[in-house]
Amino acid sequence: MPDTNSWQLRDGEQIVACNTSLLGHKHFLIGITRVRNEALILRDTLEYVSKHVDAIVAYDDASTDRTLEILGGHPKVAVIVANRSWETDIEARRIAEGRHRGLLLQTARELLQFDWMFCFDADERVTGDLRGFMEGTHSNEYDGVRVQLFDAYMTPGDHAPYQADRELLDFRRFFGPERRDILMLWRNRLEVIFAKHHAREPGGVERVATGLYCQHYGKSLSVDHWEETCEYYMRHFPFDTYGRKWRDRKGRAIHTQSDFMRPLYEWGDMLFANAVKM
Repeated sequence: MPDTNSWQLRDGEQIVACNTSLLGHKHFLIGITRVRNEALILRDTLEYVSKHVDAIVAYDDASTDRTLEILGGHPKVAVIVANRSWETDIEARRIAEGRHRGLLLQTARELLQFDWMFCFDADERVTGDLRGFMEGTHSNEYDGVRVQLFDAYMTPGDHAPYQADRELLDFRRFFGPERRDILMLWRNRLEVIFAKHHAREPGGVERVATGLYCQHYGKSLSVDHWEETCEYYMRHFPFDTYGRKWRDRKGRAIHTQSDFMRPLYEWGDMLFANAVKM
């Protein structure tokens, strides 16, 4: 397959039109997301994201819960790429992440007109005025924005499981100081592509700013979810890269330090001042 953004639908994949009134109009900021079995947090995710974006294009990766139904019922979801066939091969799963996002980007360009794209995961919450920040960024020379992401942790006094009627933003009290700067926003230019070796971030974005902060809840929804996450990475990703790390984390959902043996901080200036870039 060439390293371009020319992705084809495969057997088991189909385009599902949702809110068609969003198609054919010029939008400032749209969102793309790739999800699988996110019904627990998805309603809150869509409500949160819809405050900032004009439309959403989603890839549902063979969910077995109500994810697809929830996506289809939200007014900001314009289109879903629905996959009915779960890929079990570990190497194929690794490649699939970039392919799915490439297909999302391509589908969005074919069906929507937009200036900027926001690539988000269901368990992430960017804090502050995301849309206002991007409106200010639009007039300058930047073509992309890296967002500073911190992991939330369950701690001895804060480990009750997340419930679907809660807001996920600020759900946990403590965060690890490890900071990942992730390219989540980029201007809609044709040189921006997801090639087969890409995963979370596309290629072709050269002038990049760093701004905004993001709370990541992948490690802290519940003890059961932590254990399921460990099993997922052990089964579906290369052992030397991910599996060994997550095997060692099993049974260690409750934290007094980060996974990297550093102090935890409440969300705010102390956390940001003690950030360790990963």
